[in-house]
Amino acid sequence: MDPMESELHNGFATSDDNSAYDDHGWKEVVEYNGFQTSDANHHEYNEWKDVVYTKRNQKQNPEDKEANGDVSDNIVPDGSKKAEDQRQAAKLVVADVEEEQNGSRAARDENVKAGEIKKPKPRRKKKKNTKVSLSEAAAKIDPSHLSEFLVKQALEPGTSQLVEFLEYFETAFSQVSAVQFPWMEMFNNNCPLSTVIDVPLSYILEPVYNASADWIDQLPDIKVSNFVKWASKNIRTDLAEEEEVIIDCEKDEFHEKVALYVALAMVLRRKPHSLIGLLPAMWTDISAKYRKLDEVPFTVWMMAQASQGDLSVGLHSWAHILLPLVADKKCNSQSRDYILQLVENILSNPEASTILVNGTLSEGKRLIPPHVFEGLLRLTFPASSARVKDTERFESIYPLLKEVTLAGAPGSETMKQIFTSTLKLAGEGNAILANEATSIAIWLVAEDPDCFNLWDSIYNEENLEASVALLKKLVDEWKDHSLKLSSSPGDILTLKRTINSLRKKNVKAITEGRANASLYIEADKSCKVISGRLSRGTGCLICTAITAVLLAAAGAAAAAITTGSFL
Repeated sequence: MDPMESELHNGFATSDDNSAYDDHGWKEVVEYNGFQTSDANHHEYNEWKDVVYTKRNQKQNPEDKEANGDVSDNIVPDGSKKAEDQRQAAKLVVADVEEEQNGSRAARDENVKAGEIKKPKPRRKKKKNTKVSLSEAAAKIDPSHLSEFLVKQALEPGTSQLVEFLEYFETAFSQVSAVQFPWMEMFNNNCPLSTVIDVPLSYILEPVYNASADWIDQLPDIKVSNFVKWASKNIRTDLAEEEEVIIDCEKDEFHEKVALYVALAMVLRRKPHSLIGLLPAMWTDISAKYRKLDEVPFTVWMMAQASQGDLSVGLHSWAHILLPLVADKKCNSQSRDYILQLVENILSNPEASTILVNGTLSEGKRLIPPHVFEGLLRLTFPASSARVKDTERFESIYPLLKEVTLAGAPGSETMKQIFTSTLKLAGEGNAILANEATSIAIWLVAEDPDCFNLWDSIYNEENLEASVALLKKLVDEWKDHSLKLSSSPGDILTLKRTINSLRKKNVKAITEGRANASLYIEADKSCKVISGRLSRGTGCLICTAITAVLLAAAGAAAAAITTGSFL
């Protein structure tokens, strides 16, 4: 309150509520220059002080005070000469001060007047953007306009074409709301792969997709790979910071997310090999804090997009990144289910067998390497007590995956690695797994005689139990494999040389009285049977092989003659 507006003059009291009262309702007032102020922060000068009783003043309404002509009339009873003198003195002081501070007071009054007249500006109503569905926004994209835009961008030097491509779709989807494309729920609620594999491209018109795909085909591989790396990292960051992303979506920035998914899906389908180079970093990322299982659904989605363009890339990515996760005991059931859904989707393609068995990747990379196949064997053939709900699903996909793994030229280093791996599995004590492992090992030695030489070199106590099982199975199934084992004289000699070498090692171990001599004795029995069959039937085996070759040649000649008769 301005000192000039005080209700009391002449050194008495005001009715300022912020003044200090004592225990009996009295108020202490600080006086300066003949008038008081109620400012609590005012300095106390060494002037005089007076104390008055304020309750009487509080009973009178302000309107009554104004009607009396002067607020100072209420200080003391009428008829007092002293009081009258005080009133006159107070009026003189007020007049003097008013004259001195007239300018500041007038300015203040002007401000008050302006404040009374000034009306608050009406708030402008926020213009609400009309929200549309993803399909409605996609339907408005003009394929010819998109093509013209892409051609124009290609002609402008120094522009990042994929960034411009992304921004085009950001504009197209600027009115799409998060409700229309719940991508956070899509990956956080473990939706079935069948419902998300074609999202969001299922909303894109075919002419728009074709125009985009043709343009993507012309881009350099390095630029495409860099874009895939950047886009996937951007989305993973969003998934890790879900709350912040939801806020961004509320700020109408959601269209950027839709466009990012559309562009990434198109690029992965049209240039699936761009994913291969990211696999090492992807594995490091997922396995860093145990396996970041919250990222599995998005990783599966990316691989599913690539598999739509190339089944081989999809299976290779699955085998290298996701299958090892399933083998880890910490993998939860939801992640395991999603990982299996991907490979089931890939293998369900009618052309999967033809494409995958004959499929190869650049630099001779195998779709399913030996160490991954070993993990697949363990998951498909666990001990009876270790079977789980998903074991049957692995049993269903195993035959085709086994065929893909074993496909390859005989004599390759991969075949030798698989043979070593299966020999180890055969000796681990799991009868179910050992049976499958020995079957694969026999198939390998029958297909590739070099595996016999490898077997001879690793025939020791470490692999002894597995070797015993392999020799016994070879004896029991001799009729099934003898023709294959004797396909050429060279193969027969290799087999005979290997069996003779194994017999010498058996005899030496038995003679030395080793702790596991009983296993060497059992192995030697099988070696004797095989050696005897080779000695007695060498001529017969060779004749059988020659007969088979002659029959095949005769069949080919007959077919040629028959074909010629129709010409």
